[in-house]
Amino acid sequence: YFNTSDNNLLYWGLDYPPLTAYHSFVCAYIAKLINPDWVALHTSRGYESQPHKLFMRTTVFVADLLIYIPAVILYCFSLKETSAKKKASTCALCILLYPGLILIDHGHFQYPLSLGLALWAVLCLSHDWDLLGSVAFCLALNYKQMELYHSLPFFCYLLGKCFKKGLKGKGLVLLAKLAGTVLVSFAACWLPFGTDVEQIMQVLRRLFPIDRGLFEACMFSSPTHCPDKVANIWCSLSVLIKIKNVISPRTQLKLSFAVTFLSLLPACIKLTVQPSLRGFKFALVSCALSFFLFSFQVHEKSILLVSVPVCLIINEIPFMATWFLLVSTFSLLPLLLKDGLLLPYAVTMPAFLAVCLASFSILEKTSAEDLQLKAFSLSLKGYVSWFKSFPRIVRSLFLLSLSLMGVLSVLSAALPPPQHLPDLFPVAVAVVSCLHFLLFLVYFNVVILWDSKNRGQKKIS
Repeated sequence: YFNTSDNNLLYWGLDYPPLTAYHSFVCAYIAKLINPDWVALHTSRGYESQPHKLFMRTTVFVADLLIYIPAVILYCFSLKETSAKKKASTCALCILLYPGLILIDHGHFQYPLSLGLALWAVLCLSHDWDLLGSVAFCLALNYKQMELYHSLPFFCYLLGKCFKKGLKGKGLVLLAKLAGTVLVSFAACWLPFGTDVEQIMQVLRRLFPIDRGLFEACMFSSPTHCPDKVANIWCSLSVLIKIKNVISPRTQLKLSFAVTFLSLLPACIKLTVQPSLRGFKFALVSCALSFFLFSFQVHEKSILLVSVPVCLIINEIPFMATWFLLVSTFSLLPLLLKDGLLLPYAVTMPAFLAVCLASFSILEKTSAEDLQLKAFSLSLKGYVSWFKSFPRIVRSLFLLSLSLMGVLSVLSAALPPPQHLPDLFPVAVAVVSCLHFLLFLVYFNVVILWDSKNRGQKKIS
């Protein structure tokens, strides 16, 4: 975390929490046993070989096998809606074939541990193992700070559960246990740094480098990578308004915080007042999407933090979930092209769509009830005449969206951009994806706010 003659922060410095450091150390120790040249100080800089790449990919696959894949399978088999083994296995297959995570984790060397630990936390909460779930999520948060995208739903769900139990009885006991569990978990993760306040502060500065500005998160990971092509609201608006030139960095920080907070507030309030597992899962999606669209220093890969919670509700709203997961992968296209992953992208996207079509018959599940919009549609009855043709409109929009993504994918891969508009295709991908995400944010919030039945949930007592 410190810049020294042996640790160039701009090249291999850490900007993730301590668990990432420990994981990196374990992998490096194993690598040293196999071939010391892979991790030799100074001389390993820029080192490339096929055995080394194979080792790196193997570490990703091992993390998948140990953490992420078991969590997905156990989650799918625990769902009441998919009690039959065939349905559960189909649901698990669709989640595991999600192209975005495959392409990033195995093509970009982003370990699935934090997402896997977050899934374990969701699984524990679904069985009322609240303390274990808290430990799992603390570990996820201490592996990657981007898990803050999911922190408010966890906090609001557990706090709401304490309120329901009564803060003068069982609720107060549960709240005290949860607080103690979180403190102990964080203390264990940060123990090696706890002897020196300056070490802790330096780690925090590396985790939250706010001085780099609203758009600088991408630049740090790759100096040649343009940071203005993320499919969020700030990068999309910068096409029309050069925010960096109009608003000071401190004001940018305050503005992004305010907009992010306001956008996720309705879902968090609803979850706190009416805690349910169903509401919790939808709030994970909505809050993570709010963070992605409006928060400070967003990377393209952060869309995975929205996509994985969407995978958790693919059995409930297969049409919208499939649509979102396709758009989220499409939003990564400029990064995937940069990393030479065009062919895997071209193969995994149609394969995923085909599996979802075969497994869930998504085009047949576009009614207001299928999309969890029945309560909303009833509230609009008599005011919106076209709601009867809603399924046909949604299917048409879906096919139009697929066509647009297909055309932009082909153009991005096959045609050189005009000389006077060198970033035309990446900008187009970002803006189109951002518009999709804004509509999805509205949709998920409508589902959350108009859901009064909390179907299929155990009563919290």
